[in-house]
Amino acid sequence: MKKKITIKDIAKTANVSVTTVSFVLNDKGEKMRISEEVIKKVLKVAEDLKFKPNIIASSLRTGKTRSIGLIVEDISNQFFSELAKVIEREAIQLNYRVFYCSTGGDDARAVELVNSLLQANVDGFIITPTEKLKTTIDRLLELQLPVVLIDRYFEEQDISHVVLDNYEGAYKATHYLLEKGYKKIAFITNSSKLIQMQLRKKGYIDALTAAGLFDDSKILDLDYSLSENDRIEMISVFLKATAEIDAVLFGANYLLIAGLQSFMKLNIKIPTDKAVISFDDHDSFRLHSPSITVLAQPIEEMAKKAVKLLMIQMNDESNHIIVKEKELGSLIIRESV
Repeated sequence: MKKKITIKDIAKTANVSVTTVSFVLNDKGEKMRISEEVIKKVLKVAEDLKFKPNIIASSLRTGKTRSIGLIVEDISNQFFSELAKVIEREAIQLNYRVFYCSTGGDDARAVELVNSLLQANVDGFIITPTEKLKTTIDRLLELQLPVVLIDRYFEEQDISHVVLDNYEGAYKATHYLLEKGYKKIAFITNSSKLIQMQLRKKGYIDALTAAGLFDDSKILDLDYSLSENDRIEMISVFLKATAEIDAVLFGANYLLIAGLQSFMKLNIKIPTDKAVISFDDHDSFRLHSPSITVLAQPIEEMAKKAVKLLMIQMNDESNHIIVKEKELGSLIIRESV
């Protein structure tokens, strides 16, 4: 059985005191005026010796667990899984662990997850909120806990967040279809009251209204909690009832995945019969024949900014500056238009 490496072993190998090692490993090296050279040396030795700190003991001593609670809507959705991957990568580089979980869009589940992470004493939260999570987030703010929202936010809540410019993205996608000569453009979305879906709908409506072509019968609002089969069926019924439409903008990638199955069921050809654009990219959209044009979110930048904003809050408890970041999406042109 291998001997467990301790800070004494690190101190001996690095030829420094145990106290110096303790300060360095607890991120207090600079504060205690330990030279950069010694800090690098201690960290290198700790890495070489494969030192594993006792997190429980450290948290009891410092009150910090060096952990982040990440709550997203659906970790199986490619957008959220890629977001989580980047957040975790950035956190690991800063010596933080990430506990991530999915709400499934369920408000009660979201509250339960926040409470569980509070009990785990995470140092901060990155949250994709559900419709009714505002009160719970207010409680986190009252407790003066570091919180950053990502992908969506509440208009009446003053909190740091990183989101896509959803209005601009929907307007751009719809305008592109208009430029290509499509005039009977449908929008398939969900009936969520969350800000990002509302702004996507507004961007679509405004683009068509400006062209004098808006028709609210060409909007399909689906309940988020629908099963995949029910979603496919309702899209199929909608497409039959609005056969004259020549293009469809989908408000999320999971909606297009259902939509593609509806198209197949009705023998609708893309783009011959109907052009297609979707919010959020997906691996299958690149592989689909024809490949699907998308309004892609800058996942890398959004995730990095969310971690950065959270670290500012966690490392400077006196810093109460609210930062609201709005990112532009990219219209990736493929074969479906």
